[in-house]
Amino acid sequence: MTLSIRKYALAAGTFATLALMGFDASAVTIRVTCEVRPDRSKISVDGKNVPGGRYTTVAVSGSNMATSRPTAAVRGEIETDYDSDPGDIRQGATPIPSTFITGGSVTGKIVDANGNTVIADTVACRVRNH
Repeated sequence: MTLSIRKYALAAGTFATLALMGFDASAVTIRVTCEVRPDRSKISVDGKNVPGGRYTTVAVSGSNMATSRPTAAVRGEIETDYDSDPGDIRQGATPIPSTFITGGSVTGKIVDANGNTVIADTVACRVRNH
């Protein structure tokens, strides 16, 4: 019986701690995707559950860094693209050179209007040889 009471007390204590810490199932998330080809670099940095406000995203690969224009979160989402393809650039992608992605990985960041990194992630890029 004492063991059951201890388990209950531990579970209740854990629940209370998480509640006090502000555990939020809708915390900000980031999705970074990238693709490298011999003649093209393509990156997307998307955020969900982002509080209202204006944000930029940053893409970093090796010593290369590019920053998007400030974008307002719409329904808690931010979506930005970086591309070396002229057609995608005309459609609003942030321009990057075709050689932007180095080492096969990219770090994407969501940055608030005060310059604080809200969330970041580093991913391996898809490699296409044609």
